[in-house]
Parts: sequence; C-alpha cells; structure tokens
Amino acid sequence: MNIKKVFFLLFTTFVFQSAFSQKDGYWDKDRTTTEEISVSARNIIVIKTQDFPVGTTEVVYRITLLDQNQQMAGSLVSVLKAIPDPTGISQGSAGAVFILSKISGDDKCKYAIFSKEELASKYKKDGKTTDACLVQDTPVSKDAKRLSTEKSACMKSNSGNLWFGFESKNWIMNQKIILEVVPWVDLKLSRGWSAENKKTIIDQCKTSNLAQKMTNSDDFCVCILDKIQTKYKFKEFQKLLAIERSKAFKDFGKKCFDETGASNVVYSSLRKQATDLTKQGLYGAAIAKLNTIINDGKATALDYNAIGNSYILTKQYGKAIKFLKEGEKLDDSELLIKLNLAHAYLLNKNYSSAKAIYKEYQAQNVTDSLSWAEKVRQDFETFKKSGIQNDDFKRVLKLMEK
Repeated sequence: MNIKKVFFLLFTTFVFQSAFSQKDGYWDKDRTTTEEISVSARNIIVIKTQDFPVGTTEVVYRITLLDQNQQMAGSLVSVLKAIPDPTGISQGSAGAVFILSKISGDDKCKYAIFSKEELASKYKKDGKTTDACLVQDTPVSKDAKRLSTEKSACMKSNSGNLWFGFESKNWIMNQKIILEVVPWVDLKLSRGWSAENKKTIIDQCKTSNLAQKMTNSDDFCVCILDKIQTKYKFKEFQKLLAIERSKAFKDFGKKCFDETGASNVVYSSLRKQATDLTKQGLYGAAIAKLNTIINDGKATALDYNAIGNSYILTKQYGKAIKFLKEGEKLDDSELLIKLNLAHAYLLNKNYSSAKAIYKEYQAQNVTDSLSWAEKVRQDFETFKKSGIQNDDFKRVLKLMEK
C-alpha cells in the first residue's frame, strides 16, 4: 500500500468520525487571528488574539515559520471548513496532519501561550515561561494544536483572548512567523447563558409569588429559565426594561406552572389546608385559601362548594349563594352544591327557593352512602353548634319525612 493510499484512508476515517460526532457550533472566521510577525534576532514578541466571541469553547491555532518570500499555501480557516467538529482534530493522526501547514522554512522558534495580559507582559520583560498555560520549549518550524475548555488551562481561565509569546532562536536573521487562531463557537453558549447568568434567573424565580407557594420550586424555575434562554440571548434579556422582564417572568411562569405539574401540587396543598382549617373552625382562613384557587382560575365545582359552605358558617349568605351558583355552572349534577345552595337560601330568608331544592332531591343520595335527608340533618346540627339558628330548620326536617 503506497503513501497516497495510506493518507487517503486516514483522511477518510477522520472525516467519517467527524461527521458522526458533530457538535452544535461553528468555526468563527470573522474573529480569526491571522498575523504575519517578524521577530528580530534573539528577540521576544507577544501577539494578542482577536477577541473570542461569547460561547467560544475551543480554538485551533497554527504556527508556521517561513523562509524569505515564502507564502502560505492555504489559510487555517479554509482548512477547517472541512472539519465540522473540532474533536475530529484530536481523533487521530489524520486530523493533525490535515491542519499542519504544507510548507515551512528552516528557522525555528520557541513559543508560549498566556491566558492573561499581565502574565504575557511579564514574560516579554524577563523571558520566563513560568506563568504560561502552554509552553513549546523545543524549537519548531511549524506547529498546530487544539485547545478546549475541557482540557486546556489556557481556555479554562482565559478572559476572551490568548497571548502568544515568541522567542526567536535565530541568532543572526529576523524570523517570519505566521500565527493563525480560529475559535470554535458553541451555538448554545454563544447566547451568553453561562452558569452564573443562569443562576441569576433561578434566584429571581425563587423569590416570585408562584415559587413561594411551592414546597419545591426547582422544576418550575428551570422551566422558566429554559423558556427565557430559548427566546432571548442573555444580553438581550438584560437590556429589557424592568417592566418587560417582569412580564416575561409572569408569562413564562403561567405556562410552567401548568407544564411542570406545579399547579396540581400547589392547589392540592391549598385544598388540604382549607379542609384542615374548616375542621378547626377557622372558616375565614379557609376562605382565603380557597379564594386563591378561584382567583387563579383553577377551581373545581367542589372548591366552590367548600367556599360556599364556609361562607354559610360565617353567616355571609349572599356570598355563599354567589359562589355556589358559580359551582353549579361547572357541575350542575353535584348535589352537595345543591344542598348548600338550599341552606344559603333558607338562612337568607328565602324559604320558597330553599324548599324547592330540598323537595327536588330528597329521594337521592349526596354520596354513595349518605342520603340527602340524613345530610340535611347533619348540616343543621353543624349550624347549631356554630351558633346559627333558624325556625325553619324544623319545617325542612318535617318536609324530608313526607
């Protein structure tokens, strides 16, 4: 097998691997650093890269030393167009061969990379590479590497740029060095949603009224974060007016409240609290809990029955009638609502309306094991214990016997 066939096989394997491991991102040709540097004999020079765009997770750089009048055969950007995923560069010798310059001169140089400007400035003064994040201490005529946030100290701590320091190993002549640096931008991260920025949204969500109703608001707040991230870049969201950000939280909060199932948990909890408060005779507090459910538009027919019952027990008969009628609209077959409505009419001095309801359903059961007549007797006893007396109680009970 000749050399051409070997290279073709390696290249084919490399492209195949890259195609099936593509990341969601792109090589940013607009923020590429391409510098032709002339380094004087026995001199040190530092080159700052172009500003990396938000979302840069890795860079590929190439260094090529050229003899006088030599020109590059092809730019690094054009080479990387054939590599859709930066991890492909590290997946075998084909990737490394592919990005290396096809030409180079006889000169060689050492170089070091720094993640902060002050460290690079110090190197330029004293020539020490102690603070470098990467050092090429053996002189080379060409080199190419991939630096990623996952593995390289240069990318983990950099502030949006890298500083390349070159030391000429030519003791007589100037050196001609071509430096090329191409950033890879992760599309998702390019929207500016760093871990710290995400946390600001989560923290704000946790203090919202809806979140504070929940025993665990994690899923709810993550849902809101996801929706904000999808619609806005971080800088776009930050530029919104306070009232616009508040509206975004409110609108997304309504959607996530239902989507995450948080509403079921919250309203179930409120119903249980209202039931417990009613058993303790704290009817006003129970009404407040039930009103929250009703005002949020999440009330069932039984919620309206429960609040109607509490209004009866607090002698607010007009309000009881109003809410019980709303409950009827949701479920006209619910006899507990019908019965409480009859009670409210009776106590509100409307005996004829009450009598019509008592008579209509007296042959039925309000539950699978409790008759209408027995429930009437139980309710009247509860009313008496709560200090509610009415001369028509006896008339109704006699009516139930017919």
